[in-house]
Amino acid sequence: MLKLLGRRNAYNVRKVLWLLDELDLPFTQEDWGRGHRATDIPEFLALNPLGTVPVLLDGGEVLRESHVILRYLAARQRAWSLYPEALAARARVEAWMDWVAYDMTMPMRGAYLGGELGLEPWNHPWCVEQGRAEYTRRMTQLDAALAAGGPHLAGEAFTLADIPAGFVVHRWFAMQGFAKPALPALDAYYERLSARPAYRRNIRNGLV
Repeated sequence: MLKLLGRRNAYNVRKVLWLLDELDLPFTQEDWGRGHRATDIPEFLALNPLGTVPVLLDGGEVLRESHVILRYLAARQRAWSLYPEALAARARVEAWMDWVAYDMTMPMRGAYLGGELGLEPWNHPWCVEQGRAEYTRRMTQLDAALAAGGPHLAGEAFTLADIPAGFVVHRWFAMQGFAKPALPALDAYYERLSARPAYRRNIRNGLV
């Protein structure tokens, strides 16, 4: 059986939990990370020398990095509607996954870790201001892309592209304390994702 290591309220773990739910896959889960078992002990570092969550165990296979795990699970289950076999279609999905990984990391640190949680060093006023401004710019870009295409990021169907993006969209709507522009396509996308039971259980579930 699959085993997922990582606390259930962790950003990157929740993305994997969402996909496991969508695929209706049986698994066990152990809480590791902040507030739980430390990830810098030899037992964990033997699995992931970077000491980060999530880690997925599948028999003798050990995987790290949330987006790698998402792709692995979809391919493992041959869920080609989520992760197309055709290379061009797959590239469109992966482009959005990489966009979240590369372009949204710094905005979330300033806007969320600094502005919402007040964690150092991200709570410096400059970091918070820049994070919120960049988060707003990126969500405006996402709104424009959805308005021009959609109803999902890679086209008509829900795919892996929507899982990382669906989380940062949820965080956008959940964060408070700064003015946000009207983004109607993004509003509609958030509600469309919220119609999925797995999204409600794992992402729009009362946690930011």
